[in-house]
Amino acid sequence: MAMGQWLARSRQRRRLMVVTMSLTLTVNMAFARRPSLGLSTRLLLLPSNSNPFISPTALRHLSTSRRILQAQPAHNHNHDATNHLKSPRLGTGAYSTREELGKYVNPYEGGPSALEKAAHLFFFTEIVRGMWLVLEQFFRPPYTIMYPFEKGPLSPRFRGEHALRRYPSGEERCIACKLCEAICPAQAITIESEARLDGSRRTTKYDIDMTKCIYCGFCQEACPVDAIVETQNQEFSTETREELLYNKEKLLANGDRAEAEVAANLHADHVYR
Repeated sequence: MAMGQWLARSRQRRRLMVVTMSLTLTVNMAFARRPSLGLSTRLLLLPSNSNPFISPTALRHLSTSRRILQAQPAHNHNHDATNHLKSPRLGTGAYSTREELGKYVNPYEGGPSALEKAAHLFFFTEIVRGMWLVLEQFFRPPYTIMYPFEKGPLSPRFRGEHALRRYPSGEERCIACKLCEAICPAQAITIESEARLDGSRRTTKYDIDMTKCIYCGFCQEACPVDAIVETQNQEFSTETREELLYNKEKLLANGDRAEAEVAANLHADHVYR
């Protein structure tokens, strides 16, 4: 029984010795970096029966060491070497007071005051602001147009109903190269061609399924002779699906009707190509 108690006390002494040496080393390293703190904050180690222990004075100093470190500024003569280590939000020293630290971490600083919040709450400023936005529209000219009697402007690049063009002599422009048929992403164009007696190649069939068309304009961009175009006509709704299956005669009729408009739009856009 006595041997067991002696072993337990020995283990307790060894643990206390390790803790004491660790605390001593930590405090000595802190004083080596901060010699300006003075002797009043040093750790006091007093022997008792050849076993080191921490005195109540040392414990009191350890409990207040953090407040001392926060309260006392740094006095380092090598200012140039330590200026880049200092935080721009702190004071001139490496340690600042609690009041200075709290001034920069205050989440309510710079926000609306209680009076401003009360004014917004009781006077309904957001509602008044929205009503004023509506009220000022009474003094502006209206944006509404009386469609279909009035129509807004359209861009020269507007892509509407398709058409096939002719030369001024009346001859068809299409040479049946089938580039428009190949580039159409919706596969809405179907072309058949044959050779004429003079050796030229012309179309015998040029169909466009307008229910498939996505109006991307690739056919107009791919055509080397500006034969297939998209006019500015956007009013071509029908009552039946079959009326949206355009053949060659329908496309040529659209081109004859809108030739002047198409020529003017192509001329206005040619400077950008």
